[in-house]
Amino acid sequence: MTLPILLGVSGSLRAGSTNRKLLRAAAELFGDCTYVEADLQMPLYDGDFEALDGAPNAAILLAGQIAEADAVLISTPEYNKAPSGVLKNALDWVSRIEGNPWSDKPLAVMSAAAGRAGGERAQMILRGYMVPFRPRILQGPEIHLADSGNQFDENGALVGEIYVRELSRLMQMLRAEIRR
Repeated sequence: MTLPILLGVSGSLRAGSTNRKLLRAAAELFGDCTYVEADLQMPLYDGDFEALDGAPNAAILLAGQIAEADAVLISTPEYNKAPSGVLKNALDWVSRIEGNPWSDKPLAVMSAAAGRAGGERAQMILRGYMVPFRPRILQGPEIHLADSGNQFDENGALVGEIYVRELSRLMQMLRAEIRR
């Protein structure tokens, strides 16, 4: 039996971001899998650019990674009460690729932010962004990692019994959704 492929998509470009750390903690709690992290470094969507050159290779690669994955995790920071622009840009580019790699794809969303709400508003908006793509979005448990800079130890491991327990539950539900 082959291991499920789990694609992690961080709305933050920073290598050491708490959203990347949260995705890695989720993949670890998911259990045996092949974990791949997406790279959202791509130009801003521009219809003129697309008409001249087509979609950038990074967008084509991301669409292929989504299609190949058995499930996707998205973790978004909250910038000015919304998901990051880089995440929205990547979603816009993928929407321009032939086919819909998101269709019926199991998806778990989460957020990590410095504020006390842990990116709750950004996550709610992100869920709305995903509706046109029609993935199978898990409804909970919701993971809003508040004060995210203080929620990981020096090795990048998630601390806090409640967060670990709820993230474990979410990953169990995602694993079940893959089998569905």
